[in-house]
Amino acid sequence: MTTDIHAYLAELEDIPGTRVFTAARSRKGYHLNQFCMSLMKADNRARFKADEAAYLDDWQLTPAQRSAVLTRDYNAAIDEGGNIYFLAKIFSTDGQSFVQAVSTMTGASVDAHNEMMIAGGRSPEGLRSKRDAALAAVAAEAAETTGSTI
Repeated sequence: MTTDIHAYLAELEDIPGTRVFTAARSRKGYHLNQFCMSLMKADNRARFKADEAAYLDDWQLTPAQRSAVLTRDYNAAIDEGGNIYFLAKIFSTDGQSFVQAVSTMTGASVDAHNEMMIAGGRSPEGLRSKRDAALAAVAAEAAETTGSTI
């Protein structure tokens, strides 16, 4: 185990399909998450639903955060510092369940996502590192180009 905090945090970014909510993401998403919390109040939810873009003008969101909210791209929102428990205020405002929203993040239908989760979730087998995947892609391309394996 490393004692270098930067190396440790970099390891967290190497997990395929996972976005760990770190202090850096927390700082990046502060205004996004505060916007989400504003949806706890019925009056704010009504204003947001009446004109989402105008409501977002009241918040200091980056263009990427704003786009993620308007398109309901929760993976992008998490990349921009959104915390799933804060983002839940958005999909609750839309009348979606947690399962419905999360299934959009996996690219699966609600039924397919439910079946996967009931069967135990994503398989731990297979790709375990983004770096390893990138190296494997380079090796495959080299093998195809040269006709030999590395």
